[in-house]
Amino acid sequence: MRRMKALVIDDEPGVRRFVAEVLREEGWEVGEAEAAERAFEKMGEGGWALVFCDVVLGGADGYAVLRRFAEEQPEARVVLMTGQGSAAGALDATAGGAYDYLLKPFGAEQISALASAVSRRLKRQTDRAADDDSRVKPHVSDASLVGHSPAFVEVMKLVGRVAATDLPVLVTGESGTGKEVIADLIHRHSRRAGRPFVGVNCGALPAELIESELFGHVRGSFTGAERDRAGLFEEATGGTIFLDEITETPSAFQVKLLRALQKGEVRRVGSNQVVRVNVRVVAASNRDVEEEVRQGRFRQDLLYRLNAVTLHLPPLRQRREDILPLARHFAASLRAPGDPPLSFTREAVYLLETYSWPGNVRELENVVARAATLCDQTVRPEDLPAHIRQHATARNGADSTQPNAGDGKWPSLAEVEGRYIARVLAHTGGNKQSAARLLHVDPKTLDRMIKRHKLHTGRVRK
Repeated sequence: MRRMKALVIDDEPGVRRFVAEVLREEGWEVGEAEAAERAFEKMGEGGWALVFCDVVLGGADGYAVLRRFAEEQPEARVVLMTGQGSAAGALDATAGGAYDYLLKPFGAEQISALASAVSRRLKRQTDRAADDDSRVKPHVSDASLVGHSPAFVEVMKLVGRVAATDLPVLVTGESGTGKEVIADLIHRHSRRAGRPFVGVNCGALPAELIESELFGHVRGSFTGAERDRAGLFEEATGGTIFLDEITETPSAFQVKLLRALQKGEVRRVGSNQVVRVNVRVVAASNRDVEEEVRQGRFRQDLLYRLNAVTLHLPPLRQRREDILPLARHFAASLRAPGDPPLSFTREAVYLLETYSWPGNVRELENVVARAATLCDQTVRPEDLPAHIRQHATARNGADSTQPNAGDGKWPSLAEVEGRYIARVLAHTGGNKQSAARLLHVDPKTLDRMIKRHKLHTGRVRK
């Protein structure tokens, strides 16, 4: 049996050889290219089943390679590799047809897993043309895509994959994490993008009005119903309806909602006639939905209907690398065109990145808006709310890097720096690229710091 062919494209010889070697050990026939232009020449050879391509190349970039393969060899599975991953990049990649979006540094096991998955898939398939989902969509720049933390990048990869389907999606996460933003992204990257996106906060609707609001009513069906009115499901026909705080709906309505989802039809309040609707449903909740089911507050059969795909949004405290980019984005959005950008002192950044953010991204946006109003050109600690400054003080009080007030011994600045770097490395599991992002230093600078402070590097990973 002829071996499957894989193409590895990277302008770093070490990375290119590493990926190629792993693939050859997995039984693949491997070609290599140091640039997109060279890869385009090799496309003429045909038969490529798997492509590993770096995003940043000397000439044309990895997205150009993705587009060419999607147009000319759509059966190939393209994996984009990057050392500067971002949520926007993950969404662009997967929505554009990439098989995966791989963050550097990665290990041989990740390459092997992807190669094995493609191999199994090809063995199950008969020859067929690529479907519409393999077509590249244009890049989208969106405020909601600010961030490069691994947790958020994984969410965006899944958003890009599910957007092209019509599957119902359940989005979970704490208040302020951006569930409606994610629902809107799913809609805008779907085939329904040209049709309505209708959002409704179910928790804000009185129990006696929710059915009328979503399904509509006929004249005279209740006091105040002076005319026939279409519901939000009818308004969203052909598009997407977003049901926020779905777990706040009353049990009686949940039964009717389940029927509407199963049959694709609704009945207006006071009417015996059904109305056909073609709507994709994205629901959301800030509660533990499984626990709501166990407590009898939410129907299990409705949960099964809604969560064909579940997206969980990580809280901001679990994606601290994104705090400063988000703060800068919000600050920039508040400036008039032509105004110089706001800056943040190192002390202000420390306060922002160590705060727990119970209100998540929404709270951060409000804090930055307040600080931008109070400061002149630079955000300093005194421009931040008192509770954020106090949180850092309380945290430092229990911090082993702080001096012992009883013995009066104060560590040197070098000692404090060494301890802090060690703590950051421990937090990232020894990943130096992640640690460098948190410390806002270049990876080479971090290497020098590690050597200067003689930190143990046995567990430190590139």
